[in-house]
Amino acid sequence: MASSVCRVINTIGSTGKSIVKVVALCTTLTVLSSATVAAVESDDSRATKAAAASVDCPALFQHKMKQLHSSQTLDLCEVVNGRPVLLVNTASHCGFTGQFADLERIHNTYKSQGLVVIGVASDSFNQEANSEGDIAEICYKNFGVSFTMLAPVSVKGESAHPLYQAVAEQESFPSWNFFKYLIDRNGQVVSANSSFRIPTDAELQALLVM
Repeated sequence: MASSVCRVINTIGSTGKSIVKVVALCTTLTVLSSATVAAVESDDSRATKAAAASVDCPALFQHKMKQLHSSQTLDLCEVVNGRPVLLVNTASHCGFTGQFADLERIHNTYKSQGLVVIGVASDSFNQEANSEGDIAEICYKNFGVSFTMLAPVSVKGESAHPLYQAVAEQESFPSWNFFKYLIDRNGQVVSANSSFRIPTDAELQALLVM
């Protein structure tokens, strides 16, 4: 389009006294047209990559969830990125809250090998703090958590977030806080571990090679 406009402008401009201005306008139109095409191609490229990622991502993780104490929404497909996962529902005022330290140890030990630890804050068992700020204070500051933490959602029953509904279709809903699921890179729940149990190193290593 820009080239057609330029040809018309050049024809008109060549018969008058504003040739320099016409050439400048023509050049500007050409640059703008090129920039528009590049932007469209870039958007198409991003859309194609996102679609490909969605196809490769297990249905279990095809959800977007809010990051704890943040305005950012996380695409779980991008967080997981084809890797095995330790998924755990957490609470700040529970007898098992000290397990944040165990989960952080697991995260630091196995993140370089591909394990993704995801904590999901929840008040489903009436033991979560009243605000995201308070939750963040406890897990980030008190326990030094650096793995992904998601904002509070329900994790059991009809009100459960779709992520946990999908997990329950394979296993069961959490029976209490700090219920831990080991999920392979294909989105299959390998094991469900009660609040009393931390997955062993042998189990985590086996998950990593599945």
